[in-house]
Amino acid sequence: MEPVVVNREATRRRLTEKQADTVDKLTRAAMEVLSREGFAGLTVRMVAASAGVGTATAYTYFSSKEHLVAEMFWRRLAATPAPSDETVTDTTARAVAVLRQIALLVADEPELAGAVTSALLGTDPDVAHLRLRIGTEIRTRLVDALGANADPETVETLELLYAGALVRAGMGYASYTEIADRLEGAALRVLQD
Repeated sequence: MEPVVVNREATRRRLTEKQADTVDKLTRAAMEVLSREGFAGLTVRMVAASAGVGTATAYTYFSSKEHLVAEMFWRRLAATPAPSDETVTDTTARAVAVLRQIALLVADEPELAGAVTSALLGTDPDVAHLRLRIGTEIRTRLVDALGANADPETVETLELLYAGALVRAGMGYASYTEIADRLEGAALRVLQD
């Protein structure tokens, strides 16, 4: 399998290689700070210090902690190839695999999972831009899984299912693994009708 190349362009501007390395340092440091402090305790200033860069430099790339966490999720999604099993011709199985993968993307990292839920619901314009990129990527994966003749209403219903499921997981109603199972069952009901 070919390695996935993550678009190293940040939300706010195109990056030189050195700038891209700084953004990578900041996102790695953010994960460390998030694991230690939680989303409530995370600050851009802490992340900058942990990454060994100035606070002003960090704010050059990220407008807020919500923007930083949303970027972390976007990078995780972009670096994760869509499930692809060319031997599976069943569009339902492919679409369910896409939804399950998205639901489990941060399942093993509860601090990140909760932070992503909070961050993506924010009003920061840079987060809004990332929400659009994330939503477009997920829609593309669902359409690819369902095939060229994918019904737009079915795709939208699946989008509503995963969005609601991830919010429920983020609110602590169930673990991400449990939510992935419930999402799979709900998607099967939609796709088999």
